Amino acid sequence: MEHTAVSLIELGAVFFGLGMLGKLAWKVGISPIPLYLIGGLVFGSGGLLPLDGIDEFAQLSSEIGVILLLLLLGLEYSADELFTGLRRSWTAGLVDLVLNGLPGAACALILGWGPVGALAMAGVTYISSSGIIAKVLGELGRLGNRETPVVLSVLVFEDLVMAVYLPILTAVLAGATLIGGLTAVGVSLVVITIVLVIALRFGRIVSAIVDSPDPEVFLLRVLGAALLVAGVAAQLQVSAAVGAFLLGIAISGSTAENATRMLEPLRDLFAALFFVVFGLNTDPSTIPPVLVAAVLLAVVTTLTKVVTGWWAAARQGIGRMGRARAGAALVARGEFSIVIAGLAVAAGAVAHELAALATAYVLLMAIIGPLTARFVEPLATALRRRQPA
Repeated sequence: MEHTAVSLIELGAVFFGLGMLGKLAWKVGISPIPLYLIGGLVFGSGGLLPLDGIDEFAQLSSEIGVILLLLLLGLEYSADELFTGLRRSWTAGLVDLVLNGLPGAACALILGWGPVGALAMAGVTYISSSGIIAKVLGELGRLGNRETPVVLSVLVFEDLVMAVYLPILTAVLAGATLIGGLTAVGVSLVVITIVLVIALRFGRIVSAIVDSPDPEVFLLRVLGAALLVAGVAAQLQVSAAVGAFLLGIAISGSTAENATRMLEPLRDLFAALFFVVFGLNTDPSTIPPVLVAAVLLAVVTTLTKVVTGWWAAARQGIGRMGRARAGAALVARGEFSIVIAGLAVAAGAVAHELAALATAYVLLMAIIGPLTARFVEPLATALRRRQPA
């Protein structure tokens, strides 16, 4: 009973603290993700006040957080929208992949983390935070801008890359042989293809299975289906997160809208715990040695994302200011970079310094991204005025 009381006190303090940090973050105009990570660092291994009474609950909650993050990401798109976005943006998507994946891979190789570390770090620096970007665009009133569809199409391409990348990363981290790894990737691609076909042809049936006029029943069905699919996907070495993402794609129409509305508070709760747990498992003393690398990566990948957005918008005939806004909007990294780093470190196949580097990098990029998007327009206007006539 005493242990339960301590766990409840610690858990209550964590939840309340997250609420205060979230309020502070949005008040100053940044994502709360950096503050959640800092909170985890403070109360984790090597921190000022380690918490040891909520480990099991926190670990399971963080897994649910990842599943809900990917499920709601899938709910944002229908299969038709994904394929349309892929056709429109595949060239920009490939430029994005090369420009923003290579810096992370090169950094890992320079630091001596080998090919596996390079594969993981490529994902960390490649994927933008669609959650942060969507929120920033909404707050700045840019959802109706001409460049916004370009930004969204690049994000769609990134999501599709993640659906293939995560199973490959999972197989490599598991230490699979070449044949075993190719088999795992083959199974993943087959499963992904089947689910996408089901989503295209039988999406209404999937939606009808989970739908219900009763909110309680509906919530239980959607959440239960997500956990079931994620678990089966994990057994098939496809990645639980990808399974949840594909389920989200298969649910469409009003069912997807209702599911998004009901699951968003749960996602935010469990995702916050996920970031805290990642911070809890990262020793703060490991961050200073990789801080220079994190800053260099932040500078390089801020520029490469701006170039990506600028080039993609230019191909659609958008003006210079729109190109600048598109590039700035793509800068933020966040939840999925931490998901990738968490998978890599949990598997024990990479150096633990990777978690420290990913933490420092996301701390920087989750702050730089919204600020870049917010100030790119006034900065560009000021520079234009200073140019001689």
